[in-house]
Amino acid sequence: MSDQSAAIDVAHPPELLIKTLNPILGRILRTPLGRPLGEFMLVRFTGRKSGRSFAVPVSAHELDGDLYAVLEAQWKFNFRDGADAVIHHSGRRRELRGRLIADRAAVVDIVNRLAVGYGPKKAQRTMGMGFRDGQLPTVADWEDAVARLNIAAIKFTPRP
Repeated sequence: MSDQSAAIDVAHPPELLIKTLNPILGRILRTPLGRPLGEFMLVRFTGRKSGRSFAVPVSAHELDGDLYAVLEAQWKFNFRDGADAVIHHSGRRRELRGRLIADRAAVVDIVNRLAVGYGPKKAQRTMGMGFRDGQLPTVADWEDAVARLNIAAIKFTPRP
């Protein structure tokens, strides 16, 4: 963790590892071989400003029957006003609509519920976060992290 005083910080794998594995993971997630990799999904979308196509492997989170991505990455803003996406998850291809959830209270609720549901070890791994002392963060810790790290969620639902 980069901020030792913070209860929650970003804890992604090294950049070289991500650059090496993401293309491989992306290919696998597009096939039936992706079925056992249910912790991940491939999000394919078109850039809001650039018009370029993107395919990004991310952790998949299910909450109350809905599919979410939780991230601090800047590409999340492509979903600010809602955007279509093709999701490859658990060996299935689905055409969904992603909507950015940036309201801090809503994001805090989502990430806290996910972390509690996963437990501290799995939450750190699947959410790309490190928790101080390996303990589950409090709601106040999440409030700080969401604001400080600019964490948001994208909720994916069936297209209208």
